[in-house]
Amino acid sequence: MSTTADEAQETDTVAWYRNERVRDVVGLLARLFLGIVLIVAGAAKVGHPVTSQRAVQAYQIFPFELAGSIGLVLPFLEIILGVLLVLGLFTRLAAVASTVLMVAFIIGISQAWARGLAIDCGCFGGGGQIAPDATKYPQEIARDLSFALAGAWLAWRPRSLASLDRILFGH
Repeated sequence: MSTTADEAQETDTVAWYRNERVRDVVGLLARLFLGIVLIVAGAAKVGHPVTSQRAVQAYQIFPFELAGSIGLVLPFLEIILGVLLVLGLFTRLAAVASTVLMVAFIIGISQAWARGLAIDCGCFGGGGQIAPDATKYPQEIARDLSFALAGAWLAWRPRSLASLDRILFGH
């Protein structure tokens, strides 16, 4: 059974968005986007533990002491997840954890907005009470949603270019 040249060309042509190489590049870009953001966010807070604690406490979700502990741990968690993503090591695990973290941030910002709290999110340092007209809740939610989408892509398809997962584990 022979195929015509047109049939052969149709089977060889794959829509650009279904091309494995394109998906690998999207994975690389998602890894770097989310990873660098997490590293920058963690690094901005790691040297300022009291400010980081106050930022989490301002959300008034957790008991005061627990919120303070979360504020101390969060910068280190962000840096670790960011480094894993940039290196492409344990990508799916880091992506799932990062996506959960972003969803938690979206929920925290949304509940602060719904409750009428006037706080800075503290996402890249700072945090705490601010003037009511200085809040940027819609922008912060949209930003964190973009990060969550990058993490969701990587959780669904962790394979990407230039990753340690590919070198060490073959995927």
